[in-house]
Amino acid sequence: MPPMLLPPKRAIIPVTQGRWNSITLASSHAGPVRTLKASSSLDAEEIEFNGDERDFILSILRAKPSIRDTKSYLASFNPPKSIPTTTQTPATAVSKDDSLSQLQNNPNLAAGVSLINELIDPVHRRTALVKLQGPFTDRQLESVARGMVYLEKLGLVSVVVVENDEWEPGSEMEREEAVEDAMRVVAALEAQGARARPVLDTIVRLGPNPNDERLCEASGNDSSGVWTPEAHSLAEDLTHIRSALQASEIPVLPALALDSFCRSVRISANDVIAALTPTMVEVGTTLDTSSPSAKKTVDMTPLRLMIVNREGGVPSYARSGLPHLLVNLSSEYEHIWDTFLPQWRSSHPTALGNLALARTCLSYMPRTSSAVMVSHRSPSSLIANLITNKPAQSSSLPHALLSGAKKLTRDTPTLFRYGLPIRVIRKAEEIDKKKMTTLLEQSFVKTLDYDAFWKRVDNTLDFAIIAGDYKGGAIVTREAIPSLPSNTSETPRTMAYLDKFAVLPSHQGDGTVDFLWVALHDESYGLGTQFARNFIEGSMQGLGRGEDLVWRSRGDNPVNKWYYERSSGHLKMGEKGEWVLFWCDAEDRLKAMENAIRSGNDASESLPEVIRTKKGPVIRGPGFVVAEEQGRLDKWARIVNKIPSSWVNK
Repeated sequence: MPPMLLPPKRAIIPVTQGRWNSITLASSHAGPVRTLKASSSLDAEEIEFNGDERDFILSILRAKPSIRDTKSYLASFNPPKSIPTTTQTPATAVSKDDSLSQLQNNPNLAAGVSLINELIDPVHRRTALVKLQGPFTDRQLESVARGMVYLEKLGLVSVVVVENDEWEPGSEMEREEAVEDAMRVVAALEAQGARARPVLDTIVRLGPNPNDERLCEASGNDSSGVWTPEAHSLAEDLTHIRSALQASEIPVLPALALDSFCRSVRISANDVIAALTPTMVEVGTTLDTSSPSAKKTVDMTPLRLMIVNREGGVPSYARSGLPHLLVNLSSEYEHIWDTFLPQWRSSHPTALGNLALARTCLSYMPRTSSAVMVSHRSPSSLIANLITNKPAQSSSLPHALLSGAKKLTRDTPTLFRYGLPIRVIRKAEEIDKKKMTTLLEQSFVKTLDYDAFWKRVDNTLDFAIIAGDYKGGAIVTREAIPSLPSNTSETPRTMAYLDKFAVLPSHQGDGTVDFLWVALHDESYGLGTQFARNFIEGSMQGLGRGEDLVWRSRGDNPVNKWYYERSSGHLKMGEKGEWVLFWCDAEDRLKAMENAIRSGNDASESLPEVIRTKKGPVIRGPGFVVAEEQGRLDKWARIVNKIPSSWVNK
């Protein structure tokens, strides 16, 4: 094979000198630190940003935010009513009404001028807790620092805690090493044009927080089973962080804490971040914004937790070791621990610790917040996460679609949401019909034909999936398949029909829909595969045989695009195509067909057909319609057409 020609790597521009570059430790023992070594080699993925304004704008557009994403992002940065916002002069002011007018008059501006004007430099700023888990080379740190500078332009100010996986516990130079690494991060940030401040005073204290129970009760969170940090902080300890934020500076903290003898000792960055989170939530809305010099306000309540490391996201056994895309901590936390393979403890030694950190921090943070674990190779994922608050790819997409541009790699980030508990109900009498009715009516904006609908569900229910306290739900029924008149002795057969799939408007866009669909996959067409071994309450735990799942949707339903991506196929129904029939093929059946083709068909004693392509030999898969699938679409359509409407006709 001739050698493959690789495109040239991007040129690396030397960083400019910042105000902290010349500062060194006042210690006679201070020598060269391992993390200060610069690598002579360069990975093309390590530098993702070029550093100019065009690259910043492109990084926003690459996130492909939807209208809902943009509205949600802007809502997160709306100033509180009690805080007056600064006004612009008529010559430079651009109001939201003006932006909407531009959008309406020229739709081509939607992805450009209007979006950028709305997103960049908001008056009300938010904070993100950032764990920098090195060691990083200078080039890697340059790329990460540029990503945080871009986040600041979008209104998200990082509170950075620095850690190094190569630090030796109990080292005589432990404090000096921690401070040295923090100063290096400050220099990297200032080299990218940001203002950064090293916070070298210890602001967290060893020992449990005496007010932890009060904080949990105040925020309505149940902290049972959540990892407890070995340190805590109080409101008065955040003075230096608050001062830096109000001065438009990025605070950078070494992982230090004050012990009972008032000594500064190095601890885990996880303990520092977990100690800061509840305190920042507590003081987030009580900041002193009366200073006339403060042009912008900063809400200290963390909007994001960002863990930047060299490992990438949390590996998943269902994805052959590639990272989880989206994790519902309320229902998947224990399962991830139980299925974490031994070999990952060496390749991803801090993954479980970071998973516990995410769960602890998100238990205090607002439910709209999220955490992301990302490799230093993917700093642009931080911007995408801020704007969309979604994973790199939807976790409910079929695995076969996660290829090409959507292909997963070891550097694909993992997004964490505190999420909602998921449970499966198999008896109709166990469903809270009042709450389910409210969910359906608010989601579909229609009035349910209560008696008729629930009478049908009582007689045909297969299972229902409930998210939280009926914040989302799915109802699957068993629909009878008529037998042929000539075969009266045939055992009655049924098919799985997705009767309802709904999420409250207030939870649309927060991951609930993906959590629901993944559970639906595991209980129906994905049952029997390794991907379905999620041990949620009432589930089959992956044991059983999958079966085809069928449902219908109106032809003008805006959700159909989402269904097209997740279904195996669709069929227009009705005289004018007013209905669309969707189905998902049972995955274990498809896998069995594939294995039969690869091994050769015993009945025909033929070998699998091999096609020669430029990329190598490829085994031809099953036909579009195999013998056992003949006529099934017509049969499904006839059955579905007989299912009555669930809604009151107006």
